[in-house]
Amino acid sequence: MLLTDLLLCKHLHVTMSWRDKPSYYFVEMAERFAYYGVSGNLMSYLNNVLGMPISTAAKNVNVWHGVSAIFPLLGAFLADSYIGRFNTILFSSIIYLVGLVLLTISVSAISLAHRKPIFFLALYILSVGEGGHKPCVQTFAADQFDENVPEEKLAKSSFFNWWFLGIVVGSTSAILVVIYVQEHIGWAIGFGMPVVAVAGALCIFLIGRKTYRRAVPVGSPFNRLMQVVVAAVRKRHVSEMQDGQGLCYHDEDRTAPALARTNQFKFLDKAMIIDETDVSNQKRNKWRLCSVNQVEEVKLIFRLFPIWISCFMFAVVISQLGTYFTKQGSTMVRSFKIPAATLQVITGFTILIAVPIYDRLLVPMARKITKHPSGITILQRMGVGIFISVLTMVVAALVEAKRISIAKKHGLIDAPKSVVPMAIWWLVPQYVLSGLSDVFTVIGMQELFYNQVPEEMRSMGAAMYISTVGVGSFMSSGVISIVQIISSRNGKEEGWLAGNNLNRAHLDYFYWVLAALSGLSLCFYVWVARGFVYKKIECDDNTSAEA
Repeated sequence: MLLTDLLLCKHLHVTMSWRDKPSYYFVEMAERFAYYGVSGNLMSYLNNVLGMPISTAAKNVNVWHGVSAIFPLLGAFLADSYIGRFNTILFSSIIYLVGLVLLTISVSAISLAHRKPIFFLALYILSVGEGGHKPCVQTFAADQFDENVPEEKLAKSSFFNWWFLGIVVGSTSAILVVIYVQEHIGWAIGFGMPVVAVAGALCIFLIGRKTYRRAVPVGSPFNRLMQVVVAAVRKRHVSEMQDGQGLCYHDEDRTAPALARTNQFKFLDKAMIIDETDVSNQKRNKWRLCSVNQVEEVKLIFRLFPIWISCFMFAVVISQLGTYFTKQGSTMVRSFKIPAATLQVITGFTILIAVPIYDRLLVPMARKITKHPSGITILQRMGVGIFISVLTMVVAALVEAKRISIAKKHGLIDAPKSVVPMAIWWLVPQYVLSGLSDVFTVIGMQELFYNQVPEEMRSMGAAMYISTVGVGSFMSSGVISIVQIISSRNGKEEGWLAGNNLNRAHLDYFYWVLAALSGLSLCFYVWVARGFVYKKIECDDNTSAEA
């Protein structure tokens, strides 16, 4: 992790002074190391140690992932409104450390009969820590760039690629090392390693506490959003041409550059129209008259919601990595006795290889053709990733059908604990495709939800993209339940995801369902993206420029 930190320093902070040296990278990579050290093999622990059926274990993993990704909405609100990002990172890291310690104690000092409630309590303490940590560290790091310096503004364009690369280093290290230790040495040591990593990273982060650029919390941004909605409703019958006496351009609460007017969601424009009542008031009623900039900030959020929704199925696909992909691998021939969950490292390696190629080779080539600073737009990048996620499910379904046919050929359909004579390396393509979809979609979401929200809500923007994963995890659990109900004929026969026997199940059918749903989601995404308007800044010469 130290080597990656130095490489990131060299790439990102060409013009930054010592005060901006990114020791916060250690915090993010250590947290990813810890998170994947817990989640990467959680399916196996619940199924093999706590004795849960496969479908139950999968749903528990998905629910925990979902809660961990929804809590950032609360953490981001507190960070942007009251506490500040630095303090939120500090407090959430301490909570996270407490959860890891309790998790280690639960698997080492508590009997198996009483372990389950303590284990799950520790898991959800980790979720609380995730809530404050996830939306703030990346945003805090991006805040260290001074957008008034051209070199730093340009470097910020590549920041999200290289930040994600650092995250992958932490997660891949956990999958390679921690999961192996859990399987072959012991769960207590396996869960104890993340404790050391997070504690060490927290100390390093605190050493540089006086050197960071910090954004001051500005109070609840939701008040400004609700003021626009309420004012627009109150003036729904007011016409700008007939009843208006101008527009309100003055905004004493504004600290960010003014936004240019757009033609989308024109019903919100009612909130900026000055009528006779506003003229007669000695002081502006903020719940009746809002500034042009304030209205445009609300439009930014409204524009992001359809994109947010269209990414849910992508998150459903990604959630299969730590559940059914892992269980598939556990039934196949594994070389060198590698744990099935370790195959997730292929996704990490794919990202580690693909990100530099994308940033250093594909972007410059595309830039010459499109003349766009990033080569292709953020939404085009995300669309490519969502398309690849559809291919991931198609490939996974074909490989699983092959695995089942081999199990039938060798008479292993009713022998769930027997190894199917098929190499685990057949799963490599679906892991590679998953990594490629991450490079395009996840990094694209990070950049989109950072750049296209009001500056005062950037932690909330990060939380929105993270919550996509949370909603997708919940949806995955829901799809599992629905598929199981529908595929079980009147409850008399086992369904496609039956019991603990993956050989008798039809996981390939489940994957085809996900592929079809993802295809429909891609169509919706393309339709939404075609009408998306990027944030535009009002320039001094009355022109506008894309942010």
